[in-house]
Amino acid sequence: MTMGTAIITGASSGIGAVYADRFARRGYGLVLVARDRGRLVALAERLATEHGVAAIPWPADLTRADDREQVLTMLRDDDGLSLLVNCAGIGPKAPLLGSGRDGLESMLHLNVDVLHNLTVTAAQAFAKRRRGAIINIASVVALMPERFNATYCASKAFVLAFTQAISAELKPHGVQVQAVLPGFTRTELFERAGVDIAVIPPEMIMEAGDMVDAALVGFDRGEIVTIPSLADVQLWSDLENARLALAPYLSLKQPAARYTV
Repeated sequence: MTMGTAIITGASSGIGAVYADRFARRGYGLVLVARDRGRLVALAERLATEHGVAAIPWPADLTRADDREQVLTMLRDDDGLSLLVNCAGIGPKAPLLGSGRDGLESMLHLNVDVLHNLTVTAAQAFAKRRRGAIINIASVVALMPERFNATYCASKAFVLAFTQAISAELKPHGVQVQAVLPGFTRTELFERAGVDIAVIPPEMIMEAGDMVDAALVGFDRGEIVTIPSLADVQLWSDLENARLALAPYLSLKQPAARYTV
């Protein structure tokens, strides 16, 4: 093995399982993390057979402190680890006003707290090793919060902003970071959320394999933010340039004249 080992969360199905396949093809060893032991074992055995890599199924519920700590310990102590892919996450089952508080808090815990813990631990470990990469799965709803469940949008906006911020800090240490912003992607997320995917126009739904393959092109190019559906990259550049143009005006001694009483 020359590529090192990748830890992939949410690896038992959907986007996580596709990432596992693609990195196995690239020669990475794998640690596959998810709750479904049966699926993980079957996936690990298949990838090890097809690609000749070491693939370790690691059944864990990352919302449980003891399970999560085992993965964090591995990230801190295993010098062979060179990649973390954060795919674990859940979506909403209803708009915010129709959702229970417990469900929203559980979603925030997994989408934000768990991802934050794993990413910080990997960032610190990889920076010491002067190598490594982190891929965080966000969502295009981070850019259009008016269109979807507010808590879910905010959780993905956190992933985007957090990834952009740590990228600047990690780049001098030789660590690559990428945020991937999929649109609608054909996975089990819809079924788990009780959403009938048939109501979504087919032209808006990307296959998981196509999404990951496009994201990996962006990864290989060193993109910090990859939006697989976006054909005109100038639109993203314009948004980023407009955001950066605000910087000199965001913190000044005097209130703006338009707010003068």
